[in-house]
Amino acid sequence: MINYAVVGAGWISQEAFLPGVVQSGNSRVAAIVTGDQAKASRLADFYGVGTIVGYEGYDALLAGPAIDAVYIALPNHLHADYAIRAAKAGKHVMVEKPLAVSEEEAQAMIAAARSANVFLMTAYRLHNEPGTVAVLEHIRANAIGRPLLFQSVFSFQTALGNHRLKASAWGGPLQDVGVYCINAARHIFAEEPIEAMAMAHRPGDDPRFGDIDASVAATLRFPSGGLAQFIASFGASAVDNYRVVGTSGDLELDPGFRFDTATLLRLRRDGKSVETRFPQIDQFGAQVAYFSDCIQSGTPPEADGDEGLADMRALIAIERAVSTGMPQAISTRSRSRHPTGEMVRLVPITDRRLVF
Repeated sequence: MINYAVVGAGWISQEAFLPGVVQSGNSRVAAIVTGDQAKASRLADFYGVGTIVGYEGYDALLAGPAIDAVYIALPNHLHADYAIRAAKAGKHVMVEKPLAVSEEEAQAMIAAARSANVFLMTAYRLHNEPGTVAVLEHIRANAIGRPLLFQSVFSFQTALGNHRLKASAWGGPLQDVGVYCINAARHIFAEEPIEAMAMAHRPGDDPRFGDIDASVAATLRFPSGGLAQFIASFGASAVDNYRVVGTSGDLELDPGFRFDTATLLRLRRDGKSVETRFPQIDQFGAQVAYFSDCIQSGTPPEADGDEGLADMRALIAIERAVSTGMPQAISTRSRSRHPTGEMVRLVPITDRRLVF
């Protein structure tokens, strides 16, 4: 059993990670690190967590034997500091995406984990979800020929006051949900993008978007000629899907990115359409089960720090394309590892959670 500290007890920890760990079968939450002791006490009572510490007690917790790993669910600008401190203390690290707020921070996180001989994993839960992996396996099996085009929309309405609306925390729809589109496209083409073009919209009459853009539309170009286009928005109706068009067919996954629904895959080829609905799993439970398996076996996780860094380079290039109005080059070393069926974990869902 791998013991985790949850660092940051906000919505994603309450709604998804804490209940998911219970479902994982090989992991438990041994500590909660937060600045809200009253909130932590309620969560600790609900989940049977024995240790609560404030952020000032984080280093002391890391120095002791109570935990093996940390899950960092803090605002983006805090990821690097808390991850590096954990790695230096010899703890494995799972950090929410985006990995950090700059390439320099991401590289420092990767270096700290390597120096301490611990694993750093970017929290890409979809790499352990059956429908997502099935898309990649269909493409590898030539089900649609050579993939040429990727199209996606990931949008929803974000409430005023959410920290993801703050530029100081590197918030925004691109960083929060556009990163899923980038990650999907990179693995679908099994290549790294080499160029980004983008534009954005920021309404002047919506107080939510004083700091950030409401919507970002981006195009990524890949070495083989593949093109990926997506729109990420915090100010539109909830839509969540993607489509891959190849030389002889196409695939659609709908929903494509959400963690609270089952995925439906449509394969169209030769005038025929086949639908496959995959079992709904606890994606956070599957993710932590996979990471704990990696820790126990000594196998580096596929979605490591370099995986998070690759997406960050695309994010940064898209930001520059928005601000300059000019295409931006991207330079990332090709990756040999991609999600596979061996990484899928069919962790059952649960309704037992405490959210406030």
